[in-house]
Amino acid sequence: MEFRHLGRSGLMVSEISYGNWITHGSQVEEDAAKQCVQAALDEGITTFDTADVYAGTKAEEVLGRALQGVRRESLEIFTKVYWPTGKGPNDRGLSRKHITESLHGSLRRLQTDYVDLYQAHRFDYETPLEETLKTFDDLVRQGKVLYVGVSEWTAEQIGRALKIADEMGLDRLVSNQPQYSMLWRVIEAEVVPLSEKEGVGQVVFSPIAQGVLTGKYLPGQPPPEGSRATDPSGGTFISRVLTDDVLTRVQDLQPIAADLGLSMAQLAVAWVLQNPNVSSAIVGASRPGQVRDNVKASGVKLDAEVLKKIDDVLGPVVERDPSKTVSPEKRP
Repeated sequence: MEFRHLGRSGLMVSEISYGNWITHGSQVEEDAAKQCVQAALDEGITTFDTADVYAGTKAEEVLGRALQGVRRESLEIFTKVYWPTGKGPNDRGLSRKHITESLHGSLRRLQTDYVDLYQAHRFDYETPLEETLKTFDDLVRQGKVLYVGVSEWTAEQIGRALKIADEMGLDRLVSNQPQYSMLWRVIEAEVVPLSEKEGVGQVVFSPIAQGVLTGKYLPGQPPPEGSRATDPSGGTFISRVLTDDVLTRVQDLQPIAADLGLSMAQLAVAWVLQNPNVSSAIVGASRPGQVRDNVKASGVKLDAEVLKKIDDVLGPVVERDPSKTVSPEKRP
């Protein structure tokens, strides 16, 4: 396993991190989840990403139990706040009240005194940005949070937050967690250039496009039984890339992966890691073997010719529009 700085901070993270979105506490039984976490640890992954909202807070509990007995200082634990964790009007968003209460809940569930990275899971149009950033800064000063970041924010939103932090002397954002893959490149036009300038690293999710880039979904055929596309909690997100045009082009990536001695999943993860602004690529798993397969992408270098072949194969099915990065105008 190789390691990278989280943005321009001094924190080192494993360039492949383990995430439990729509797995722990929902799709995957706890014993299997614990086996996946153990496989991640065995393979040298030290960075673990979750969120208060995953599986209705159960995902944090499962991860907390799975990491018990592991030396806390050897781990980087990331979580997030924004989406509803209760029925009340203040059980959502990025107000001082919800951020503070949500962090305390996350710390209890994760069974830890602090998180290494606390992330705003979306932009909150209903809370002054100054309030959000000052609350984050207070939690850093209390020692409950070491670094702060965001997820799925636009370049304009990230830039505004950095400007306010500089003007008010607050802790700066060090990371953004966007969706990023061969098929979904909406951060490249605006977010990445700003982030490179300002020292913000990308911790990317869905580098395998929810499994589509493994090649297991075939054009003209129903999704494999038990795959994410057949699960109510994961199927909605993946459906937009399950078109015959996309799936046919993904199949055409098979010879490229084979020539490199890589699985399709390894090629997909290695591809996102070629971007120097990517600090870590989050992989999920329902079986330990998937973790062991994915980590083999660490340290893989793809030359310019390979990258061009990939672009030529995928062509028009790649999404590049930066306006696709959106947060709800009203809190859900």
